[in-house]
Amino acid sequence: MITLRPAQARGVANFGWLDSRHSFSFGSYYDPEHMGFASLRVINEDKVAPGQGFPTHGHRDMEIISYVLEGALEHKDSLGTGSVIRPGDVQRMSAGTGIRHSEYNASQTEPVHFLQIWLLPETTGLTPSYEQAHFTVAEKQGQLRLVGSRDGRAGSVKIHQAVDLYAAMLAVDQSVTHAAPERALWVQVARGAAELNGQLLTAGDGAAVVDEPRLELVGKAAETDLLVFDMAV
Repeated sequence: MITLRPAQARGVANFGWLDSRHSFSFGSYYDPEHMGFASLRVINEDKVAPGQGFPTHGHRDMEIISYVLEGALEHKDSLGTGSVIRPGDVQRMSAGTGIRHSEYNASQTEPVHFLQIWLLPETTGLTPSYEQAHFTVAEKQGQLRLVGSRDGRAGSVKIHQAVDLYAAMLAVDQSVTHAAPERALWVQVARGAAELNGQLLTAGDGAAVVDEPRLELVGKAAETDLLVFDMAV
């Protein structure tokens, strides 16, 4: 069964400097029908104006992943970590017992466009930690590249939850398949368009997938960027 979460149905927060779309309840947007899916709790599509961003704030007991689509995102945290996240980078921050961080657009002239993703950890009270890895376009083009996993295999960032996170980039009519019986899957189209088992998803659309023994994703735009979350039911 595939349940579509259309882009236009998402929650909206626009503060001028920030234009955000929420796939699940977040902040002042509350929808009891969309509180998350399996261990996936938040997918926010954020566009931040040049020189603007989120000042230092705290998190705890959450796995937070940032996936930049365009521009550059500057990160600083209470672990002493400082980095700039660019397209192709995947950042994982385990908030655990508590962490404080800030996120700013690293450019004074260009916006930054990224997905912020929260997953519930399998265990609370973890020691806070940070990890970042880069995945080239070639690694993702026409294939599902593992970018996050419970065990950090194949160079993916380690997520403290039973989840495999894949990224793919598809051209028109390029296809990928994924078999995941008895698993909960979420597909998020970040840019472009793709058919999921014959159902069209366009930029910003997500889809919950259960009881589907096999996924087939076919690109329907010149450049499609998407994520697949393979999670324990």
